[in-house]
Amino acid sequence: MDVASAVGRALVAAGVRQVFGVIGSGNFHVTNAMVAAGARFVAARHEGGAATMADAYARMSGTVAALSVHQGCGLTNAMTGIAEAAKSRTPLVVVAAEVSEPKSNFYVDQSALAVAVGAVPVRVTSAESAVEAVALAVRERRTVLLNLPLREQALEVPAAEPVVPGVPERVPQVPDDAELAALVRLLQDAERPVFVAGRGARRARHALERLAESCGALLATSAVAHGLFHDNPWSLGISGGFASPRTAELIRGADLIVGWGCALNMWTMRHGQLIGPDANVVQVDDETSALGAHREVALGVTGDVALTAEKAYETFGDATPGYRMVEVGSVRWRDVPFADTSTTERIDPRTLSIALDDLLPAERVVAVDSGNFMGFPSAYLSVPDENGFCFTQAFQSIGLGLATAIGAALAQPDRLPVAAVGDGGLLMSAAELDTVRRLGRPMVVVAYNDEAYGAEVHHFGPGGHPLDTVTFPPTDLAAVGRGYGFESVTVRTVDDLGAVKTWLDGNRSAPLLVDAKIVQAPSWWLEEAFRGH
Repeated sequence: MDVASAVGRALVAAGVRQVFGVIGSGNFHVTNAMVAAGARFVAARHEGGAATMADAYARMSGTVAALSVHQGCGLTNAMTGIAEAAKSRTPLVVVAAEVSEPKSNFYVDQSALAVAVGAVPVRVTSAESAVEAVALAVRERRTVLLNLPLREQALEVPAAEPVVPGVPERVPQVPDDAELAALVRLLQDAERPVFVAGRGARRARHALERLAESCGALLATSAVAHGLFHDNPWSLGISGGFASPRTAELIRGADLIVGWGCALNMWTMRHGQLIGPDANVVQVDDETSALGAHREVALGVTGDVALTAEKAYETFGDATPGYRMVEVGSVRWRDVPFADTSTTERIDPRTLSIALDDLLPAERVVAVDSGNFMGFPSAYLSVPDENGFCFTQAFQSIGLGLATAIGAALAQPDRLPVAAVGDGGLLMSAAELDTVRRLGRPMVVVAYNDEAYGAEVHHFGPGGHPLDTVTFPPTDLAAVGRGYGFESVTVRTVDDLGAVKTWLDGNRSAPLLVDAKIVQAPSWWLEEAFRGH
């Protein structure tokens, strides 16, 4: 057996079951070895798309995924998706062929590239080193670049050499007794507590809801944990830039805000505007370095979110009404009155999103690209739980939404995937429409099409700046979809959405692309977004 085959087998033995990538000569054999060992391989049309598919799959499945790329240019093509995964602490193994000869056209310092975007570089020296890469990804929740030198790939390894995975499960961090006691005291003293759950709380709903019931806390999430408290009557939805007016008001009125596995960064706390002047802020995270990283906290607790919440519940004592004495009312954006700006040629994105929310089945997984439009599907499209929303926005790159939907769809196969994208992001990633068609999965791709990079239009337009560089002539995205084998519909009014219902009620034998010609309208979160630049 050669090294490439041994590495491929070792990765699968260590837990990798899903691989995405684009095949070149350098990663051909190792990828085939993974497939032969039982992994599923999805061939993307671009390495950047493959990277984001792998990222989304890992997030929605709760397992480690792999990305397989060619040396040099294959890796550089994937770097934006890798940066997003690394910033999001996604457990992902990037298997990249590598040349060591600087004179080669394919040579780049691949390890330096990994470090530059926050990934961890590892060079293969044996099959065991591949297993260690998987262990590192799982144990530390890291994106790991596994460099596989071309010269070593063809070397023989002893056929009888056993490959023992030895990948331990991540051990929950037990909170310190003194920190736990301080947390319980703050919860007992609080009259208006609010819990804000983030990525690190995605598997802790039950524990957080029990504790919140005891102390009377209202429940909110960061964007990446959207859906975690779906159907809970005390849920406020998303905190931060996407928060409804009522949600923002209630969070701002809290005297205690506890971030559970949540960075409480400028997006989630609106640059601190959602924190009242007299509010205590607490952070619970299993990594000490995360505590107070974005804002000063009254208390930081190092501990696994679910375990910390369970232990706090056990010692809390008699239940108190807390903030649940207040009438929460409606916190949904769709219940906030607005002046519909739709015309006969263009539909208001709020009107569009509400209508889609009513049409689409409840069992859905929504992926949202970045751009001016993104607040509308994020706030108006409901999701059944935290596995119904995939938000690859840590790097704020446009063009990731379609690939995100593909990875999420494969991780949640019983749900209808919905990709919400802008016209700019869709055109950047249109090659992956082919991947959707080849997979044979029903999917709805909704293009919020304002024929512009809308964020720049609404940010610079009021200042009188020329906008020629960020506005474009009309593109028939429905025709583009049909070219890739999609059923397509152009939507200008609510009545045009009848074609979407017809597709939903049919056999869904082909994916659907909705070219929604939307009104050029600034979104409420945009000002906050640009303040963070």
